[in-house]
Amino acid sequence: MINRRGFIKSLSVVAATTLFGDAKESFAMLNNKSMWFMPDESDPHLRTWMAFGASQKIWGKRLLSEAQRNLATIALSIAKYEPVSMLVRQADLPLAQRLMGDRVELISCRLDDLWMRDTGPVFVVTENGDKAAIDFNFNGWGQKQNFDYDADVASFVARRAGVRRIGTDLVLEGGGIEVDGHGTAIITESCMLNENRNPGLSKSEFEQELKQLLGLEKIIWLPGIKGKDITDGHTDFYARFARPGVVVAAYDPDPRSFDHAVTKRHLDILRTASDAKGQKLEVIVLEAPSIVRSKFDNYDFAAGYINFYVCNGAVIAPEFGDPNADAAAKRKLQNLFPGRDVIQINIDGIAAGGGGIHCTTQQEPRV
Repeated sequence: MINRRGFIKSLSVVAATTLFGDAKESFAMLNNKSMWFMPDESDPHLRTWMAFGASQKIWGKRLLSEAQRNLATIALSIAKYEPVSMLVRQADLPLAQRLMGDRVELISCRLDDLWMRDTGPVFVVTENGDKAAIDFNFNGWGQKQNFDYDADVASFVARRAGVRRIGTDLVLEGGGIEVDGHGTAIITESCMLNENRNPGLSKSEFEQELKQLLGLEKIIWLPGIKGKDITDGHTDFYARFARPGVVVAAYDPDPRSFDHAVTKRHLDILRTASDAKGQKLEVIVLEAPSIVRSKFDNYDFAAGYINFYVCNGAVIAPEFGDPNADAAAKRKLQNLFPGRDVIQINIDGIAAGGGGIHCTTQQEPRV
């Protein structure tokens, strides 16, 4: 019962202007590409970036208010542990201020949607304390949704954060990348090697570029699945690192779900995989709930626990109204992240839009 974003596929697509013009120059200005790496999400954050980008055009009248309330709940939950900077459309600023007050930094910005994990930059750092932001050329998940404004979010955030923007010709989203911060990544072929993002690019060519950008030594490939949701199977709904050598993986027990066979295959791969250090992965399974609250339940409802977010001192996770599954997920997350609070919140509006907490956030590491 993991189903994800599919309800916005029918929207028309307006091609966005790419940012390749200054990409090579920005990349060349960096001294040593191999020095840069993407930290593990559980490493200390300077802040969390989010986007208050729900619009009636995309979300519909019924879901709009609930999605906006969910965004505020996520932001306020994180803000108890670290600063949150929220991009907000100018017209939505009064509402955002009513919902979040001064507990969240609100920044006026043009937006199409709310999925900061995918539209925002991926931050990388060096051991010397440098920081930069990679712009992965967001294209509306393969031109499935309007992205004129969201195509500029990564560069906007980089400027606002005061860090250098690194350009690349790769097209991908942050939700498709999961790293342990020590040289290993898990990604899905269905998303990264899709013709709607990187046409004609071989797996080896993709690996070579991504390894340089993120400081990777090894990529573990999961098959994922194309065309069932707008993301073409993002990694952050299938597998996450709790720490080096330990992976939390989704399992959908419903044989009627398209994700049932997919998650079984992923578990088989992960249980026989090793990381960049040669360490065999320990795999902890988070089983999807068997029931959810009925008010916002639909085919695209994203009912899975893997899309949690790790911030300073806490893990922000969903609950879906299945007492047994909710409690089991919380226990496992508490065991996986000792010393952090595990905060479960109702995100039914966001889930009905096919996403989760992780999809709405992007961490900026502290160096």
